[in-house]
Amino acid sequence: MTKNNLMMIKVIGITKSFNLRKVLDNIQFEIKNGERIGLVGYNGTGKTTLANILAGKLMPDSGNIEKPKDLKIGYLTQSIDYTVSNFQETFTSNENSEIFHHASELGLNKTYSWEEKRIEHLSGGEKLKLALSMVWATNPGFLILDEPTNHLDFYGIDWLITELEKFQGPVLIISHDRRFLDKTVNRVFEIENAKINLYNGNYSDYQKEKQLRVQTQLHHYTVQQRQIETIEMQMEQLTSWSEKAHRSSTKQERDHGPKEYHRAKAKKRDQQVKSKMKRLQNELERNKIEKPKEEAKVQFQFDSQGKRGKRIIEAKNLSKCFYERTLFHNSHFYINHGERMGLLGENGCGKTTLIKMILGEKSVSSGELWKSDSLRIAYLSQDVADLPAEKNALEALGFTDREKILQARTLFANLGLKEPLITKPIATLSLGERTRVKLVDILMKEYDVLILDEPTNHLDLPSREQLEKTLNEFSGTIITVSHDFYFLNKLCEQLLIFENQQIKRVEMKPEEYFERKTNPQQANDDKESLMVIENRIANILGELSLIDQKHPKYNQLDLEFKELLAEKRKYN
Repeated sequence: MTKNNLMMIKVIGITKSFNLRKVLDNIQFEIKNGERIGLVGYNGTGKTTLANILAGKLMPDSGNIEKPKDLKIGYLTQSIDYTVSNFQETFTSNENSEIFHHASELGLNKTYSWEEKRIEHLSGGEKLKLALSMVWATNPGFLILDEPTNHLDFYGIDWLITELEKFQGPVLIISHDRRFLDKTVNRVFEIENAKINLYNGNYSDYQKEKQLRVQTQLHHYTVQQRQIETIEMQMEQLTSWSEKAHRSSTKQERDHGPKEYHRAKAKKRDQQVKSKMKRLQNELERNKIEKPKEEAKVQFQFDSQGKRGKRIIEAKNLSKCFYERTLFHNSHFYINHGERMGLLGENGCGKTTLIKMILGEKSVSSGELWKSDSLRIAYLSQDVADLPAEKNALEALGFTDREKILQARTLFANLGLKEPLITKPIATLSLGERTRVKLVDILMKEYDVLILDEPTNHLDLPSREQLEKTLNEFSGTIITVSHDFYFLNKLCEQLLIFENQQIKRVEMKPEEYFERKTNPQQANDDKESLMVIENRIANILGELSLIDQKHPKYNQLDLEFKELLAEKRKYN
């Protein structure tokens, strides 16, 4: 047996319940050395619970786990679990050179010189990168990564993919990032209805195989339901005949012969009914097929009232500094009504800060950031820890009007938060469930600009896909920060790029932008094309300066000039 085929972990009959609700029921599987496993399922199904049991942070109610005694487990928990004190302890430790090295590879420079104030103002991405560096520095033999790409920029995700390729031990990954799962895993474990289903291949393979299994199960379920209907119809007919025979046997007749005949006939019918019933029960006990669970249909309903002026936000010579650290300076850009604008840049470059400046929560260091006074803005932040932990979902929304409360309950139900969950304290909800609470808060408002800061963090895959479809129907302006490449590429047609401490507007989708970034030849071709366009623009301006608007050639030149300007914007 080769090293990569060695069984590292064996899970036998794991069961776990919370408040009489069974989350894991008789879970069994093996993990071999070198395997890359994606753990998927709806939010709240028990993925993090299983990860905590594997890591030894939580005890199962029954069952056990077989693994080498000396197996060192590196466990990256969800970002909300990390506090400033976790990092302060790390920075004061004497054995932190490995952490600083990995942090540097992730783009966090000179972390060894960071002061306490700097650590207290870490972005979500910086927290995650430090946490990843801490896990990697322990040289683990088995990795458990719970949502490792939340807050990671695209460069960080590519670094993690490369590191996982080099890592020798097995890896268990909980993630809703479809691109990341496709590039990293070779098996998928799905938790559904407290049970575990095992699939081979990456996430795309899992989706195809799952659909095939659902169709097969639905076919077998339909066949069995027809068999049940046939047996039940036979029992109804026999019961009807039996009742008729019983009635005949009780009639008062001089001749006892017919009465005895009907009594014997009724008894025979009763036995036949019992026999049919026993046959049906035996069949269901042996081979009962459950109806496949329908995919969740999550409905988001947005409303954008009215039309605004074409340009709704504009920056001129915009700069923002914290202490002696410059996030961006001398930046010019604009956002028009109805545009889908993606914010791209490394962690800590100022994307969330710009959002807070647009919201009026942070001030401009210098320059100007103008926005239309009439804008109504809805904001979904990446921080789900700011909800009142002691209140339930309905109390947190603060609605008192009966109609509003009824509407909120309907939205919660559409999002998969049933009555028992919306009446529990928010502290007991999962991160995905808390994100849904914030989404309902947004859905209850009227707005024409939607700002989304990592909107898919903690959302399960059906919710992500439904959100993508609905946002494409939204007629207002969308400004979003997301490290979910699939989500960003489906939604955004323009970008604000944070690079070299400046913000610039780019007229292209993320996929096209990254293609140009990673393809130097394409970049050179773009420069040549831009020079051709600029030369033609200069020639047209020269011609236009010599003629007036009544000249027959004026309209033709003016139209070409506008087309060239639009083409030029694609390269800027």
